[in-house]
Amino acid sequence: MRSPLLLFIILHGIFLVCAYNGWSSLKIPRKTIQYEDNHVIMFKEEGVWNYSTMLIREDLGLLVLGAREAVYALDINDISIAKSKVLWKVSEEKQKECTSKGKHPDIDCRNYVRMLHQMNDSVMYMCGTNAFSPTCDYIAYGDGQLKLEGKQEDGRGKCPFNPFQRSASVMVDQDLYSATSLNFLGSEPVILRTSPITLRTVFKSSWLNEPNFVYMDVVPESEDSPEGDDDKVYMFFSENAVEYDFYNKLVVSRVARVCKGDMGGQRTLQKKWTSFLKARLDCSVPEPSLPYVIQDVFHVRHKKWRKSVFYAVFTSQSSSTDRSSAVCAYDVTDISEVFSRGKFKTEVTVEMSDVKWVTYNGELPVPRPGACIDNAARSSGIMRSLDLPDNTLQFIRDRPLMDDAVRPITGKPLLLKRGPLLTRLVVDHVTASDGQSYPVMFVGTENGYVQKAVNYDGEMHIIEEVKLFLNAEPIDVLRLHQNQLYAGSASGVVQMPASNCSHYSSCLDCVLARDPYCAWDVPAQRCSRVPSSPEDRKSNLIQSLKDGDATRCPTTAPMEPKTCNLVPGNNIRLLCHPGSNLAQVNWNFAGKPLHYSNRKYTIYNDAILIYNASAADAGRYTCASVERAKGRDYTQTLAIYDLCEQSEVVVTDKIKTTLAILPESHTTSSGLHKSEEPPWYSKTQSSESKWIVMQVVLAVLSVMMASLLIWNLYMGHISPFLCCGRQLIKSPRNLPEREYMHTGNDAVDSKQQMVRLCVTTNSGLEASSFHRNTTNGDTPTDVCVLRCITDESEI
Repeated sequence: MRSPLLLFIILHGIFLVCAYNGWSSLKIPRKTIQYEDNHVIMFKEEGVWNYSTMLIREDLGLLVLGAREAVYALDINDISIAKSKVLWKVSEEKQKECTSKGKHPDIDCRNYVRMLHQMNDSVMYMCGTNAFSPTCDYIAYGDGQLKLEGKQEDGRGKCPFNPFQRSASVMVDQDLYSATSLNFLGSEPVILRTSPITLRTVFKSSWLNEPNFVYMDVVPESEDSPEGDDDKVYMFFSENAVEYDFYNKLVVSRVARVCKGDMGGQRTLQKKWTSFLKARLDCSVPEPSLPYVIQDVFHVRHKKWRKSVFYAVFTSQSSSTDRSSAVCAYDVTDISEVFSRGKFKTEVTVEMSDVKWVTYNGELPVPRPGACIDNAARSSGIMRSLDLPDNTLQFIRDRPLMDDAVRPITGKPLLLKRGPLLTRLVVDHVTASDGQSYPVMFVGTENGYVQKAVNYDGEMHIIEEVKLFLNAEPIDVLRLHQNQLYAGSASGVVQMPASNCSHYSSCLDCVLARDPYCAWDVPAQRCSRVPSSPEDRKSNLIQSLKDGDATRCPTTAPMEPKTCNLVPGNNIRLLCHPGSNLAQVNWNFAGKPLHYSNRKYTIYNDAILIYNASAADAGRYTCASVERAKGRDYTQTLAIYDLCEQSEVVVTDKIKTTLAILPESHTTSSGLHKSEEPPWYSKTQSSESKWIVMQVVLAVLSVMMASLLIWNLYMGHISPFLCCGRQLIKSPRNLPEREYMHTGNDAVDSKQQMVRLCVTTNSGLEASSFHRNTTNGDTPTDVCVLRCITDESEI
C-alpha cells in the first residue's frame, strides 16, 4: 500500500542526484585577472558609443570599426592608434521624421553601423540603421584615409529598422545574403539575397516565426563533391516553435540553409528560395529545462570543409533566476546529413481545428525537396531550380522543417556555466608541446569579462577570466586575429593577447593552469609561449594539459619569513594571495592548523584577520595553498609571517601600515565594523563552504518536494491511504489509561503529547488529535475527538 509514496521518494532522490551530478561538473575560472591588472589596449572616443561592428582587413593592417555615427580605421597591431575616421551623421530631415514617429532623438534617431563587408581591395560595403531607416553606402580606403562615397542605397532587408534588433549577413561572390526584418515594426522577417536574381523567404510562420537572427556563413560544399553538390549558406537563429504544444511561446534554436545557386521556381515559389530547409539545434543540459536559446556562433574553417565545425553559445530561457549558459559544437557534415537524408515534419489538422506537426512518412517527390541541383538532377534534365517540378516545390513550400534535430559533436555541451550569461565567442586552435591541436574557446560575458576555456576529453576547464571593461557591460562583438583578441562593447574596444603566460608566476602555477599556449621553460625559469613550429619546441618544456601533472616541476627554495610587529589590542591582517580560484588556503600557527570555526580568527581567501591581538598570538604564521588536479594535491607555501610583540608606545602610523593593521574607519572597540564586510572578502572561502551551500540547496529542494506532497494530500489529489495505509486502531473509549510512544529507548507519556492518528471508520478516513480534557475536577483524561465530514456543507 505504501509503494506509491516509496516510488515518489525514490524519484525525488534520483532527481536530486541527477541535478547534483550534472551541475556539479560546472567549473569556475581557475584565475581571475581584474581590470587594473589586465594590461590591455583600449580605444574609445568621447561622445561616441556602440562599438559593435568589426571588419579585419589583414591586407591593409587595419581593424575597421563601426560605431554610432562613425567608422574608424585602427592599427590592427595597436588599436589605440586611429589612422582614419569618417562620420556618418543623420540628416536633420531624417531626425525630425524619426522623432515624429515617437522615437527617442538621442537613442533611436541616430545612425548605427550594423554591417561591414569587403567588396574589393579598396572598397567596403556598409549598412546601418539611419534614424530608424535602413541605409547602405560604400566606403573607400586610399592613401591611408577612409572616404564615404555617398552612394546611398535602400537598406531594407539588409539591416533592421531597430538598431538594437539582431541581424546577420555575409558577402558571397559580391552577393549579399542577409537575415533581418523588412518593415518598421519588425514583424516581417526575411532571409534575402541581394543579387541580379533576388530571392527571399516566404512570409509564413512555418518558414520563420518571430526569429532572432544570430549568424550566417558560407560552406564550400561543392569542393571535392562526387555528387556535384552546390555551396551552402547556413544561418543560425532562434524562433517560436510551431511543432510543440506549449501553454506559452516556446523558443527553440534553429540552423537553416539555402543553396548558393538557387534561382527560385518557375511557377511555384517565384523569386523565393526553393532550397530553404531548417532544423532544430539541440544543446541539452543535464537537468530538465526548457530548450536553451542560441546567442552567437563561430565558424572554425578547415581547408577540407568536411572538418569544419560551428561553435555556438546558448543561454537558458527557463526564468530570470536561472542564469546559465552552455557552449556546444556541431560538425558541418552532421548538419548536412540532417538536411540531405533526414525526415520532414508536416502539418495535420486534428479536433477543434488545432494544427499539429508530425513526422511525414509518405513518399517524397523526386528530386528530393530542398536539395541543391546536383549530378542526379542534371542527368534528369533539371539544370537549375527553375526546372524543378511543382510537386517538389509545393512540398518544400509547405514543409520546410526537418523532423530530426542536429546534435552536438560530443552529445553534450563542451562548457556549462552558471552566473553572468555568455554573449559572444571565438575559437582558436592551438598546438601544444605534445604536438596535438586543442580548440581554445574565448567567450564574452554580459558583465564585461572574457573567459578562456578548453575541453580535455570531456572535461571542462576554464583557464582564466579577464575583466576587460571598468563597468559591467555586455561584450557585443569578439574577433580573433593572429593571437590578438578584439572585444567591443557600448563604451569602447579592447585589444588583448590571446595568451599572456606572464600571468603564471611559478612552475606549479604554469602547469596547473593547463593552458595550451603556455609551458614552463626550465632553463629560463619562467612560463613561456609554446612555439608553433615543431623545430622550435624544446624538450625541457613542462606542460601537462590533460593530467595537470606538476610533479616534474623543480623544487623551489624555502621562503624567507617576513617579520612583523605585534601591537596588543589591535586587529591584525596578514595577506596571502592564492593565485588560483581552485586552491584552498590553509593557515598554520606555530605548526598547528588554524580552523575556520575559531572565533579568534577570520580566515578569508586572501588574508587572515586576528582579533584583539595579544602576546599569546605572537609566533610564526604560515599560509599555504592546496590545489587538487586529477586526484593529486599540490601544496605551495605562499607567505610566512613572524609576529613579534612590541610595546604600543613606539607604534607609529608607518608601523601600522607595515603591520597591515586595519584602518580606523574599519575598526571599533571590539574589532571590525558590524555592518561591513572587509574589502578583501572572497565569495569562495573553502571547499567546506561549497559543501554547505550544496547541502542547503538539496535541503530546500527536499522541503519543496515534501510541501508539494502535503499540498496534494490536503487538496485530495493523493489519497491519504497511500501515505498511511489502512490499519485499525483502538477506539478512544477503549484506550488504556496510559499509552506510550517510543523513540529509541525512551518512553514518553502520551498524555503529555499530541499524537496524530489515521483512523479507519465506515464513513472514511479522518485525522484527529488527542486533547487534554478535565471534567468535574477529575484527573485529566485523553479524549479523541472524531468527526467524519460527509457533506460539503459541513466544511
